[in-house]
Amino acid sequence: MAANGEEQQTQAGRHQEVGHKSLLQSDALYQYILETSVYPREPECMKELRELTAKHPWNIMTTSADEGQFLNMLLKLINAKNTMEIGVFTGYSLLATALAIPEDGKILAMDINRENYELGLPVIQKAGLEHKIEFKEGPALPVLDQMIEDGKYHGTYDFIFVDADKDNYINYHKRLIELVKVGGLIGYDNTLWNGSVVAPADAPMRKYVRYYRDFVLELNKALAADPRIEICMLPVGDGITLCRRIK
Repeated sequence: MAANGEEQQTQAGRHQEVGHKSLLQSDALYQYILETSVYPREPECMKELRELTAKHPWNIMTTSADEGQFLNMLLKLINAKNTMEIGVFTGYSLLATALAIPEDGKILAMDINRENYELGLPVIQKAGLEHKIEFKEGPALPVLDQMIEDGKYHGTYDFIFVDADKDNYINYHKRLIELVKVGGLIGYDNTLWNGSVVAPADAPMRKYVRYYRDFVLELNKALAADPRIEICMLPVGDGITLCRRIK
């Protein structure tokens, strides 16, 4: 009985961290990562935005702090300058990007909800980074279609991050592969989807997890078979798949 009690206590204590989407089995280990290498190095503006977002009723939608740190370093490693983000929420990953790219770098940021973006905007403005961001409110697909039709945006993006409607990930990929440069990266977030990708079909799941699960599985299968990219799936946050365009 004591073992069961300990197990229940452990389960009850899981995912207390706001934005916690870690797939690690040990919360203590995840907390160790945060307290040892993430929080001590987190820029003050990102800490402020993270704490502000924690008060939002949909705070689970935010990029986790460890993933924000990963994206920031990745963008520096590839010397990204021209970037795109589909799915912004309050802008934590957007801020990580804006901090990483050079002073004349640009981010095309798209989200259907300007109100959430404007919650984090004062933090972005205070950090002196708003000039790097072009925010467009509304569905991203029509914008992408127009960019492709224009012809002048083909192969112009160094990095594209997608953390939006999972049922459109395949549709985004069909378009983004045209817009990212050869050698550039596309990052798809939530590709392990709460671990549900390996759960039996009849396993208990939250409704939104079950609804999007098949779309995530479809994307993962398509990316693995796409000869135009090299891929790397990482268990950071809720799973992120990096796609490097090779042709």
